[in-house]
Amino acid sequence: MDVQRRFCIKSLFEQFGDTYTQQDDYFLPDLKLPPEEERPVGVWGQRRLRYLKEHRPILYTNLKTSGQLRSHLADVEEQANALFLRLVKDYAASEGVTEQLKVEEPMEWVRRMNGIKLEAVEVVNLEVIFT
Repeated sequence: MDVQRRFCIKSLFEQFGDTYTQQDDYFLPDLKLPPEEERPVGVWGQRRLRYLKEHRPILYTNLKTSGQLRSHLADVEEQANALFLRLVKDYAASEGVTEQLKVEEPMEWVRRMNGIKLEAVEVVNLEVIFT
């Protein structure tokens, strides 16, 4: 009687419409991740993904299993890109890198802009990607 009753009662997992698959002597739940939204993930999001996998594996796993990883990476992408563009603009203005310099001395303009972009990348990495 007890064995019969045990097989007749559905688990909560089954009551909510999900099923089990038998593998050898074990019944494993058929788990499905929730659908993730399709938002673009660029270079900043990829850097964040690599950082999470290497240095924050628990956070990475939690985001992935909750279906929020892609959304998180897209948010980081937007945040990092906005900060990068603002920093480049501010640094260029403070160092006097103008369009006039670009016309008069293009190689000097390129050299200085490359330095500004490297500084901005470092700041974005420290403030957004590696936090």
